[in-house]
Amino acid sequence: MFKIHVIHAGNRHHYEEALEQHHRIRHDIYVGERKWMELERPDGREIDQFDTDKAVYLLGIEPGRGVVGGSRLVPTLGPNLMSDVFPELANVRGLPRAYDIFEWTRIFIIPAKRESGRLSQAAGIVYCGILEFCLSQHIRQLSVVCEDYWIPRLQALGWSPVRLGEAILKDDMSIVGITCDMTEEALAKTRSTYSIDDSVMAPEFVPNELLMLDFNSCQ
Repeated sequence: MFKIHVIHAGNRHHYEEALEQHHRIRHDIYVGERKWMELERPDGREIDQFDTDKAVYLLGIEPGRGVVGGSRLVPTLGPNLMSDVFPELANVRGLPRAYDIFEWTRIFIIPAKRESGRLSQAAGIVYCGILEFCLSQHIRQLSVVCEDYWIPRLQALGWSPVRLGEAILKDDMSIVGITCDMTEEALAKTRSTYSIDDSVMAPEFVPNELLMLDFNSCQ
């Protein structure tokens, strides 16, 4: 199976090939599969205004195969999807903005790693990677723009999703804004759900190595 690699401004020069592959996979999935045609680009790379040097990519990389899954985290003290594109989704509780709250977007698993009729082990590894990273960096919450079916899914994993406002209808999808709590209990529940016993992080990831990012500089 694969491990989760943490890619950020300080080390992305070591991961140029993986990042390029991940942008092309995102295009295949979000444009080719999901038909989110507003994301279509002639170069076949899905990139938006939040793919900046502040973004942190958690990529599942399998030896001999490359990128097979992943996700993106963005500081909420800077530009992000909810604040800049969908602020109406937080019209009840307000936009979540804090140094220890990041926005979670662009999760994906390649088709070959999905498991029809059962929980995908690959998805479980990505979920656990998100939790492990957030706990190591003292990130207490994630904000998420997602379809409303994610709420019971994340509740079952112990992520304690909370809606921030009213849902909106976009391209026949019911979209909501939520926050999720990053806790040891959520990690334990997610590991148990996917039968994961140990850390899913790549050996080169050292807890607290990303303090060099200086999250406060995102203000």
